[in-house]
Amino acid sequence: MSNGQTNLAHLQTRWGLSPGTVTPGCFASVMATGIMSVGAHLKGLTALSTILFWLAVVLYVFFLSLVIWRACVHNEELRADLHNPSKAFGFFTFVAATNVLATALEGQAHFRVALVVFSVGLIALLILGYLIPFSAVLGSSKSPILTQVNGTWFVCVVAAQSVAVAASGLMAHLPAPEAASGVNLSSALAVIAVIAWSVGIGLYLLCAAFVGMRALLHRIGPEDLDAPYWVMMGALAISVVAGSKILEGGTAPILAATTVIIAGASAILWSISTWLIPALVIAGLWRHFGHRIPLGYSAGLWSMVFPLGMYSGASTNVGKVDDVPIISWIGAQWYWIALAVWAIVFAAMVWSFVKSMSARGSSGVAAG
Repeated sequence: MSNGQTNLAHLQTRWGLSPGTVTPGCFASVMATGIMSVGAHLKGLTALSTILFWLAVVLYVFFLSLVIWRACVHNEELRADLHNPSKAFGFFTFVAATNVLATALEGQAHFRVALVVFSVGLIALLILGYLIPFSAVLGSSKSPILTQVNGTWFVCVVAAQSVAVAASGLMAHLPAPEAASGVNLSSALAVIAVIAWSVGIGLYLLCAAFVGMRALLHRIGPEDLDAPYWVMMGALAISVVAGSKILEGGTAPILAATTVIIAGASAILWSISTWLIPALVIAGLWRHFGHRIPLGYSAGLWSMVFPLGMYSGASTNVGKVDDVPIISWIGAQWYWIALAVWAIVFAAMVWSFVKSMSARGSSGVAAG
């Protein structure tokens, strides 16, 4: 294989820029960019929110096209990923990315379009929510399964909670005519939001138990503590956002029945997510400085950006709902940290692409 072909293969593997190499978690960049757009909208940064939103849409369409192409042309590799416990849970990024876009559309008052996009995310959760556990756990040939547990498993929690966030947001912003004549829609959204939130909490407890068992029974080395472990914190943060939005929702009986539980749980979950941030930072320092594992661009870095953006939203919502200004202030300031990390990862992605293309071009000239 020539140097040019080697560089192209490296580019495709690192970026997932071909149907044969696109990874199950490819929609993490959409999630990260979309949540930064939502945060910018909440801060009144309309121009920034619009730019980030359309960038997220472009990324969404691009990766969706690659995944569909892969399903048609490289279905063997796709099935292999579905049966791989260390990769399969990455497919849930599609659900989360879809619902993040629905939430962004809802915030821009595009209710009907948001409802359609949300429906796609809900159907995807119902399909993947049963398909992935059966294919990746019960249908896997890898043994023991526990050694395959990693941070991507928490993406299933994010997917469930993204449905709760989108459903409660749509419910709270139903237009007047819809609210008057579409009582069933409002009630259905309320039920979906509460069920998705509850399922998300249950899934988090299961994933946390699996990670704990792996840590006790099998070594987790510095090479294992990669960026996707930040989803442990992000899953809690989005659970907080979902709970806060449910509390701000309508007057459906199921909401009144669960208000106390959700309010108490949201405050506890925010506290745990806050505690996890220093732990994850220390783990990163231990990985990259203590054991000198190189820190370069990889698609997995987007799994760190989304949790940071979601923590900003969680803090803002908790501070607002519980009337604690200091927590709202933390959320407002944390957005800038998340935006800075997003910009760094985006710049690293572009620089990695430019370097790969330059190396490919140089190799092509040398070969010529």
